[in-house]
Amino acid sequence: MPHPVVDWSQAPKLARWWAVDADGTAHWFLAPNVQAFTTFWFSEPVPAPDFGHVGDYRESLTERASI
Repeated sequence: MPHPVVDWSQAPKLARWWAVDADGTAHWFLAPNVQAFTTFWFSEPVPAPDFGHVGDYRESLTERASI
């Protein structure tokens, strides 16, 4: 279940998701960066507030409504 109190005004402009990791740290995840002339992509997590998340980290993934 998405975390209902994620404050997207604190997110980087290109953040698409927010989630908590198994160790309890939260991150913003940005849209993937596709490397030119390759077949791979990557997305670097950016530290984020935890917004008081309590519960199973596996259910924390929250998608931004729109960018």
